[in-house]
Amino acid sequence: MHPTPLTTSVGLASGRTAAFPVPLTVVCTVLLVVAVACAVFVAIDVVRRPQHMRVMAFVWPLTMLFGSVVWLVFYLRRGRATAPGHGRWAGTAIDTSHCGAGCALGDLVGEFGLAAFPALGVVVGLGSLYQDRMVAGWVIDFVVAFVLGIAFQYFAIAPMRGLGVRAGLVAALKADTLSITAWQVGMYGLMAVWQLAVFPALFGGRAGVFSPEFWVAMQFAMVAGFVCSYPVNAWLVRRGIKEAM
Repeated sequence: MHPTPLTTSVGLASGRTAAFPVPLTVVCTVLLVVAVACAVFVAIDVVRRPQHMRVMAFVWPLTMLFGSVVWLVFYLRRGRATAPGHGRWAGTAIDTSHCGAGCALGDLVGEFGLAAFPALGVVVGLGSLYQDRMVAGWVIDFVVAFVLGIAFQYFAIAPMRGLGVRAGLVAALKADTLSITAWQVGMYGLMAVWQLAVFPALFGGRAGVFSPEFWVAMQFAMVAGFVCSYPVNAWLVRRGIKEAM
C-alpha cells in the first residue's frame, strides 16, 4: 500500500526522539509544576485584587507559565493592583509580558493542536513547502500567538483610549505586531538551538511535545523572546505607538 500524502509528510517530519534520563525528567516535571502553581496563585490573587485593566487578569497568570518564580516576584512587587507605581523599565517589562502572554498561550494551543491534529501541518505546508514538523509547529504557534496577542492588546488599548472596534484593532496591530514578531523570533531561535543542537548532541534526538523537557526548554526560549521583545516595546512606548503600563 502506498503512503498517503499525510502519512508521508508526518513521516518526514518526525525526527528521532531523545532518550532523556529519568532524573532530568523529574527535575523538569518539578519545574513545570512550580510554574503552574505560580499561575494558579496569581489567578486567585488577581480575583482578590482586581487589576485596573481587566485583561491583565488573564495576562499575569499566563506569564507565570514561562516566568515561574521570577515573574511571580516581579508581579508581587510591581504588577499587583496594590503595588506602588513603577518606573520606565518596569512599565516596559509589563508591556513586554503582556505581549508574551499571547505568545505563551499560542504556543500551548499550537503545539498541542498540531500533536492532536497532524493534518494541521499539511495545511500550513508540511510535506510540500518543507519537511520538518518543528517548522509546522512554529507556523501554527505564530498564527495563534499573533491573533491572541492582538486580542489582548485590543482589550488593553481600546478601553484606555476609548476606541471603537475598528480603530481599536488598528491601534492594537500597530502596537503589537513588531513586539510579537520580535518575541517569536527570539523564542524560535533558542528553541532551534535546543532541538537542533543541544538535545541531539546530549540525548540523541529532539524533545517531543509531550515531554517535560520540551516545555522547560520552551520556558527558556520564552525568556529569550522577552529579551528580544523588550527593546522593541521600549521603542514603541517612546514613539507613542504603545501605551506605557
